[in-house]
Formats: sequence, C-alpha cells, structure tokens
Amino acid sequence: MSQRQNTKYQKRVRRQARIRARLSGTAARPRLHVFRSISGIYVQLIDDTIGKTLVSVNSKIDGKGKPAEGDRSGKVALAYALGQALSEKAKAAKIITVVFDRAGRKYHGRIKAVAEGARDGGLIF
Repeated sequence: MSQRQNTKYQKRVRRQARIRARLSGTAARPRLHVFRSISGIYVQLIDDTIGKTLVSVNSKIDGKGKPAEGDRSGKVALAYALGQALSEKAKAAKIITVVFDRAGRKYHGRIKAVAEGARDGGLIF
C-alpha cells in the first residue's frame, strides 16, 4: 500500500522540482543555486546547457573570518558575505546576469542574505 508522504523534506523536493522545471541557466545567464545545510551554505553558478559549475563558494572555505555585516550577524552575515564573494568571482569570470534558484526554500534568512549580497556585489537578477 503506497501512501503519499508529506514530510517537510518531500514537500520541499516537490517545490524544487516545480521551480526547476521553469528555470534553467545558460552560459550568458547561469543559474545561481543556493544549498543550505545545518553546518554550512554552498552557492554556485551553474550552466545547465552543458551541466557545468562555472563559479562556486562555500562557507567551509570562503567564509572563514567574515565579520558581521551591518545589522546581520552569525550565519546570516556569513551568507551575505558569500553572496558578495560569489559576485566578485563571477565578475572575474565575466558573468553579470544570473537566474536565482532558491531550491524550494522560502526567500528569507540566509537565502535572502545570499541574494542581497550578490546584488550588492554587482550581479543582476
């Protein structure tokens, strides 16, 4: 007997699939994907036409020693700094415009901080 499961994770996976069906990254406008876990946050620019990651940053390597940003502190400040770091790497790779992929999560907290940091760093959504 198969019963449809409605756990938080399964609901997010379904939302993520719906979003990914409509948006895709290209070489001219890659997809800015944000993965958030308990221990860290990972942000990457992906070209879906060839299935390749163009630029990536994560809190384990690129987020060490980041100070608080304005009224942000803790993990949210780290997410904002990662957004800015990604935009710097993207500029070096001559990428200006991106498509934002929030991976089925709500647009608040660390996800929102990454987007704001990337916008403040110069990326256009």
